[in-house]
Amino acid sequence: MRCARSVGVLGVCVGLAAAMLGTTPAVADGSPTPPWLPSSGCAADLPPKPSPAPFDPRELIPDRIGIPLPYPRIVPVPEPESAAEPPTRIPSELPPQDPCTDPCPDITDPPGPHDVGPALSIEFPKITLDPAPQDIPVPVPNPDPAPLPPRPPVVHPGTASAPVSAKPSAPRVAEVDFVSTLTGKGSTSRTDKRWQVNGTDLGIMWESEPGRIAIAFGDTFGRGFTPPGANGGDWRSNVLGFSSDRRLDDGMSIDTMVQDSRCHAAQVLRARHVNRYEITTIPTSGFALGDRQYMSYMSVRTWGPIPGVWLTNHGGLAYSDDDGSTWTKDPYARWDNLLGTSRFQVSSMVPHAGYVYMFGTPTSRIGTVGLARVRADDVLNKTAYQYWRDGRWVPTRDGDVASPLFAGAAGEVSARYDTASQRWQLSYLDAFRGAIVLRTARSPQGLWSEPAELVHSARYAQLYGGFLHPWSTGRDLYFTMSTWTQYNVSLMRATLR
Repeated sequence: MRCARSVGVLGVCVGLAAAMLGTTPAVADGSPTPPWLPSSGCAADLPPKPSPAPFDPRELIPDRIGIPLPYPRIVPVPEPESAAEPPTRIPSELPPQDPCTDPCPDITDPPGPHDVGPALSIEFPKITLDPAPQDIPVPVPNPDPAPLPPRPPVVHPGTASAPVSAKPSAPRVAEVDFVSTLTGKGSTSRTDKRWQVNGTDLGIMWESEPGRIAIAFGDTFGRGFTPPGANGGDWRSNVLGFSSDRRLDDGMSIDTMVQDSRCHAAQVLRARHVNRYEITTIPTSGFALGDRQYMSYMSVRTWGPIPGVWLTNHGGLAYSDDDGSTWTKDPYARWDNLLGTSRFQVSSMVPHAGYVYMFGTPTSRIGTVGLARVRADDVLNKTAYQYWRDGRWVPTRDGDVASPLFAGAAGEVSARYDTASQRWQLSYLDAFRGAIVLRTARSPQGLWSEPAELVHSARYAQLYGGFLHPWSTGRDLYFTMSTWTQYNVSLMRATLR
């Protein structure tokens, strides 16, 4: 076992040594170590010790009771968008020499506990009326729109037939284990202390260059975040980190993140943050072609009242020419969500053998998976795409013609090609089964195997995601998993046979 992330007397290695010696390791204040440690191995990330008394009844009384007072609010939205101001960026901060040291205690450390006062003193909560604006977006002409680049030339890729490979047997999953907490309090890289990433989800990975993995997260919150669910202050629609950690069996270290200020991860893809217009912009996959990074994303119009259901404006592509520091959303490489049922709103894009393959689903988690491909040189030219339909690659400007690759609902797909087994792997959330599942195929167009269950919501409540690590092997499949209950990301490992 590697002990690089286990620091001081609270390290896991120390715990193992103590167990072998028949002793109980102690934390810094001399009290026994609990039977588990956070993934960081740091004392500061342990849960607080219980108070001597079972509880103080006054703790059940909130300081304030807010009564929401909804009211309509007109929000003018300039169209088209204005040119973006150059984003602020600072050099990414490397890990501190002692990983349990807080690099920015003045920013990230919350104030100490308050004194509850005399035993018989009870303060009743204040009751306030909290304005709760309900935005009504109204598009208005923009007198200073951003200049548009020239539209790419029309390409006629033609129609092509392709063989359908034999259907492989379903993957054999021997076991699936939790490896480490990847984000939030107690995470391997202490994302809350180093970048104010207290709560986030997804964890979409791609190899940005040889020896480096990019990892993108969705809606991210800093101070004030309290699980369950997405909430808190310092909301960023997306953040991006990088890892060079090849030893994944004891967790995945995030080396750096794109930053806009000290100990703060930057939002990298723009979002309007106007509900019922564009509430947020969420990454769905990423890949690299040469020195350019690409990220597929979904422009979310609004989150629905039903969990797992939302409405998008479009799915699109963004690119970066400065190693992921700043990103440009291409104005033409997008798939509009006509009537709310269009395909390729939530996509996973994978380069392979001169093409980029795009596995896509409609908005939400209850659609079927379709497939498209494009030559790598034309990835930003929507007219160059071909869609898999009834055994042929068909050129069209309407991605809705793509045939389902297999029956059944799928959400948040993640695809990769495993060179060792020469198999395509596709993981996704099966909402009806309540599980993250895995299918394999010999070619991207299939036939695809029956699904094998990786992890079920009976084990991890309200799970979703399931994004594959590019450095997985034929035997060890690593993937990220989010849960709404904790609203953070874990690294998981499936052992395949």
